[in-house]
Amino acid sequence: MLLVLAVTLTAFGVGCSDRTETTAEADGTEPAGINKEVTMPIEAVTTTVVDPGAEPRSPLRRTLEPGISQQVTLSTDHHIEQQINQQALRDISPPAITIPITAQSGNDGVELTLGNVTSPDPTLAKALLPADGSHVGFDVSDLGAITALKLAPAPATSDSGRAALEQAFYQAVYQSIAFPNEAVGVGAVWTVRQQVSGSVPLEQVTTCTLTARDGNQLAIQLNVVQTPKSTVWHLPNEAGQLEIVDYLMHGTGTIAVDLGLPLPVSGSVQVGGNQTYRDPRSSVTLRQTLRTEVQWGA
Repeated sequence: MLLVLAVTLTAFGVGCSDRTETTAEADGTEPAGINKEVTMPIEAVTTTVVDPGAEPRSPLRRTLEPGISQQVTLSTDHHIEQQINQQALRDISPPAITIPITAQSGNDGVELTLGNVTSPDPTLAKALLPADGSHVGFDVSDLGAITALKLAPAPATSDSGRAALEQAFYQAVYQSIAFPNEAVGVGAVWTVRQQVSGSVPLEQVTTCTLTARDGNQLAIQLNVVQTPKSTVWHLPNEAGQLEIVDYLMHGTGTIAVDLGLPLPVSGSVQVGGNQTYRDPRSSVTLRQTLRTEVQWGA
């Protein structure tokens, strides 16, 4: 059971979605998702204005005409340390990756073309070489919320490369910004409430503060809190269940947004904390310390 705990919790800590792909390794056929676009629905958001801010106030809306292009770089770094009972603390962090992106606005969302994806880990860096030219799509609501994530890695991309890209964009999507429906001014505060899909469903509440505005240029401060929606985690593949003893995840960040461009211009959000799980059948306890950083830049 110790191994099951370590493996399943590691997979959960990486932050993968509930999307599954049928594999056919037993008969040697190609997995169903390989070389095909995979769409992951993203949970809806609810925005609530806490303080409308100073006058003058106006709605925050992206003014995207089809064909608008933007170049930006996405970097993600996910750090995980875990300890089973009194065993030695282990660092099981996946490698960081950096993704150059050319984004183009469309009628229903944003289409991304990936450049040369890199990682400080030599093995992953090699696995990501064929990902150059891969495509990613975001379906976006009128308020800027991402409603679906579409991944179409280049055909030669390996399973490990595909998994790293999926993890990076999944993290980026859940640290993105949705705007309130009401008109707001500088100093405005609003909350974005969203369920984060995963093996343990989480409720994420992001408090956004509009700290500055110059025309289409916005500076937004973020405060993120995640809490589990259950006291029990049902492990994948009917492997049992774990009690959630404690779960504390909190983060902060700042994002620069140009309402005339499809993606953030710059900024970073870091979310981290501690989690403790217990197997009720064996009293095995597993503790994890996690930190995830999503960064946008030139």
